[in-house]
Amino acid sequence: MASLLAEDLTAVNALIRERMASRHAPRIPEVTAHLVEAGGKRIRPMLTLAAARMCGYDGPYHVHLAATVEFIHTATLLHDDVVDESAQRRGRPTANLLWDNKSSVLVGDYLFARAFQLMVEPGHLRVLEILSDAAATIAEGEVLQLTAAQDIKTTEDTYLQVVRGKTAALFSAATEAGGEIASATPEQIKALYDYGDALGIAFQMADDLLDWMGDAAQTGKNVGDDFRERKLTLPLIRAIAAADDEERAFWTRTIEKGRQTEDDLATARALLDKHDALGSTRATALGWADRAKAALTLLPDHILNTHLSDLADYVVARLR
Repeated sequence: MASLLAEDLTAVNALIRERMASRHAPRIPEVTAHLVEAGGKRIRPMLTLAAARMCGYDGPYHVHLAATVEFIHTATLLHDDVVDESAQRRGRPTANLLWDNKSSVLVGDYLFARAFQLMVEPGHLRVLEILSDAAATIAEGEVLQLTAAQDIKTTEDTYLQVVRGKTAALFSAATEAGGEIASATPEQIKALYDYGDALGIAFQMADDLLDWMGDAAQTGKNVGDDFRERKLTLPLIRAIAAADDEERAFWTRTIEKGRQTEDDLATARALLDKHDALGSTRATALGWADRAKAALTLLPDHILNTHLSDLADYVVARLR
């Protein structure tokens, strides 16, 4: 898909570089460039570009919306790394480690402001509503995750609400905004939203699963980081739901109270295997990818439709 959208992506990257500049605060482009140019796949802006092109858009503003989506994404990553006290992202030291927390938070704020400047420029009220709603939903999802963290009573419904907030909201906004700028039909716009929503959920579930079974060289983080950080992702929630009294005491000690020993990661993995938490999460993630592909059947017969279907397969490819 990147090759089909190469010209548009070049324009997006040029606009990002232009708008992340600052005459008065050189640290802003330094911090932003560290993350923006770290080799990310630009999945979210590609979704906007693909949705707009697939629905027949031939104007210039899909580029602005794609850059908006990438700025929102980058801003949330900067903030997330501070909240999570992360030291590595995409296999590189995080901005908060290389600079400091204050720089990461303030540069993230700057990128949010730039995103809002960009989303206004097309002069399309509904697009502005979609993207501004997504920004609010992302923040809401992050706060919900914070309040649900380390609470072993957290349910799958709460987990899904967190995922829809912190991850899927930007995927669905990216596709929906692309359809809106192209004046797609209401049915097509709903299908684009459904595709982005399901794709984002599959993407996050796969990421949560790979935390337990991935390759650090590929994922950019160490196996078991979510457990060490006491994040209640779907595999953990399912293992805890099936736990007996002894196992629940283990989860209370390691997750709720944060008292972990060197052997606890291996014990946690054994409990996940015992209750098939990884296998069932894999099946659920693949199911969401299939739902994303099903939504595409309501969209125009276009080569980008095929590539969007391939993208749904790609985000869960390492789980198959």
